[in-house]
Amino acid sequence: MNSDVGMIGLGIMGSAMAGNLLKAGYSVAGYDPDKAAMAGHREAGGLAAGSAGEVAESAPVVLLSLPGSAALAAVTAEICASGAAGRILVELSTLPIEDKTAARDALQEKAVVLLDCPVSGTGAQAAKGDLVVLASGDEQAVERCRPVFDAIARQTRYLGAFGNGMKMKFVANLLVAIHNTAAAEALLLAQMAGLDLEETYAVIGAGAGSSRMFELRGPMMVSGRYTPPTMKNDVWRKDLDLIAGFAASLGCPTPLFSKCDRLYAGTLTPDRAQEDTAAIKRVLDDMAAERADEESGPAR
Repeated sequence: MNSDVGMIGLGIMGSAMAGNLLKAGYSVAGYDPDKAAMAGHREAGGLAAGSAGEVAESAPVVLLSLPGSAALAAVTAEICASGAAGRILVELSTLPIEDKTAARDALQEKAVVLLDCPVSGTGAQAAKGDLVVLASGDEQAVERCRPVFDAIARQTRYLGAFGNGMKMKFVANLLVAIHNTAAAEALLLAQMAGLDLEETYAVIGAGAGSSRMFELRGPMMVSGRYTPPTMKNDVWRKDLDLIAGFAASLGCPTPLFSKCDRLYAGTLTPDRAQEDTAAIKRVLDDMAAERADEESGPAR
C-alpha cells in the first residue's frame, strides 16, 4: 500500500482531519482498532490499513490522533518494529510531554522523526478545517509537513523545541475550560432571569462578552442537547488533569481554572461522561435546582 499521508486514530478528531485531507486530494491510509471507524474511513474514500505499522510503511508523513499515552506507547513500539525509517510522525494529541519525549527518543533510534504538534480546536472545528497546529520539534520536518497541515488547519505556528507545542496547548486548554464554564454560567443567569436563550445567544455573540467557546458550545447549552459530542467529558478529564499537573509543576496559581476543574467533575456521571463538554451547563442547572429546593424548605 502506498499513500500520501497516513492517519493513525480515526476518532472524532482523526476522522475529521482524514476527511479534509481526502477533500484536498491526498490519498490517506488510515488505521484504528475500532471497526466502525475503519468503515467510515473507507466510505469517505480512505485506504484501510491493517495496522499502525502498515500505515507508517505506506506514507512519508503519518499523523497520530490517539486517546492516551498507552496508545502512543503501543503505536511507537509497532512502528519501531516496522520498516518505517525516514518517515515523519506528527503527534497531534494532548498527552504528557514526558510520554511524547519517550516516544520521540525511541523512534529516533529507528531513523523516524516524531514532532509534537497538538491542535487547538474542537471536533466541530476539525470538521471545518478550523484548527491551529501548535508545531514543535525538528523545524525542517515541520516545514515538510506544512502542506499537510494546510489541509487540516487554518494556521500553523512553529513554537520551537519539542514539547513547546504541548506547553502552549496547556495554556490554550486552560482558557477553554474557563470560557466554557463562563458561557454556561452566563446562559444560566439569562435563563433564571427569564430571558429567551436563543436571543441571549445572538445578543452576546455579537458583543464584547463573547468567546469562541460561547460561539461553538452555546447552541448546545441553549438547546440542552449535548450529543453528538465534539469533545467527550471523559476524554476532557484527561486534559484537565494534565493542565493541573503542569501548572503545579511550575508552582503557578490557577484559581479560576481550579474552580472550573472541580465543577467538571459533575460531568463524569454515567449519563454525562460521553456527552460534550458543553454539558457543564447541566452541572450548573443542577446546582440552581438544589439551591431552589433548599430555599423552598421541606414540603408541608
